[in-house]
Amino acid sequence: MSLINLSIDCVILGFDNDQKLKILLIKKLVNKNNDYQYAIPGDLIKKDEDLLCGAKRILNNLTSLDNLFLKQFSVFGNPKRTGYKKDQDWLEMYRKNPHERVITVGYLSLVKMEDYVPHPSSFAMDAEWVSLNDIPTDLAFDHNEIITEGLRYLKTVIDHKIISNLLPSKFTLSQLQNIYEILLDEKLDKRNFRKNISKIGVIKKTSEKQEGVAHKPAFLYTYEDL
Repeated sequence: MSLINLSIDCVILGFDNDQKLKILLIKKLVNKNNDYQYAIPGDLIKKDEDLLCGAKRILNNLTSLDNLFLKQFSVFGNPKRTGYKKDQDWLEMYRKNPHERVITVGYLSLVKMEDYVPHPSSFAMDAEWVSLNDIPTDLAFDHNEIITEGLRYLKTVIDHKIISNLLPSKFTLSQLQNIYEILLDEKLDKRNFRKNISKIGVIKKTSEKQEGVAHKPAFLYTYEDL
């Protein structure tokens, strides 16, 4: 009887200074000929390890990133997901039982890139932020599918705990709308956006206003109970 292993794969999205969305990929050697392959950070969890603790350990082991808010978004269990020919060399190099089935749990995070500078370690020979338009189409295993699902989740299930990582502790509604527009890749009507935001109940208006701006200062808001 074949065994089933459990792994974690992390979709880490970052905003750069130009408010462009990028993804964190690692580069790993796949054979002794120094051929390499790109992947999202991921690995097997330990037998007695909690899923979230495992996700944080794996991400830190491969990229040195720590203290990120990670949100579980899906599970990927296609029995053929580790059976692609492009992945066999790497599995033979790093897995005791390279032909065993692996089910993986996807975790998502959204960060400001300047706050998180990755440094590769373990079997990652490099870790870099890559534009979404430049993601290779032949990532390891089913990682292209995992990224697609992570982006779909982010657009359809806006998680304010994730979004709050991109904003200062006190922000304007214009700043918040800008984040939404980038994530959804569409222009939003200002009036409707503010009307819908007011219904959510996790954003609180403060008595403070912007300082040092040329235009009329706007009120500042903050997230509460996150």
